[in-house]
Amino acid sequence: MWKPEHRIAAAARRGLRYPSDMSDAEWALVEPMIPPGRRGGRPRGVNLREVLNAIFYVLATGCQWQALPKDLPPKSTAHHYFALWDWDGTLERIHDALYVATREAAGRETSPTAAIIDSQSAKAAQKGALRSIRKASMRARRSRAASVISLSTRSASCSA
Repeated sequence: MWKPEHRIAAAARRGLRYPSDMSDAEWALVEPMIPPGRRGGRPRGVNLREVLNAIFYVLATGCQWQALPKDLPPKSTAHHYFALWDWDGTLERIHDALYVATREAAGRETSPTAAIIDSQSAKAAQKGALRSIRKASMRARRSRAASVISLSTRSASCSA
């Protein structure tokens, strides 16, 4: 339900270029979690805050990497850091920190005490379970190599 506190939170993001951009407070919380660049070689030439803004833009809007606005880093740079930070767990740490900060700012406990599962979620979970059961109960298929071998042995035994 839309409440006055939701309007306040939405208005707090008005000064940002895009609603998905990080505020200064969010960046101050997240910046220490980003791993440093590799030792040796050239120093990083990319603004990591802008890279995160690009990643958040794609995640918030659902657009393709190629559709990133021109004022954000190139898609190759943003996607490279997305894949790297997904692999090393940086994105998960950032998500957890922002999640906890948001809940604390709203005056809630850091972890929810209840969960709501609707009928769609329950159906999706059932379908996933059935698929794994169905896959396990299917009859094994013979490979093409086995078929060729058996055909060649049959034809050899029939002609002899």
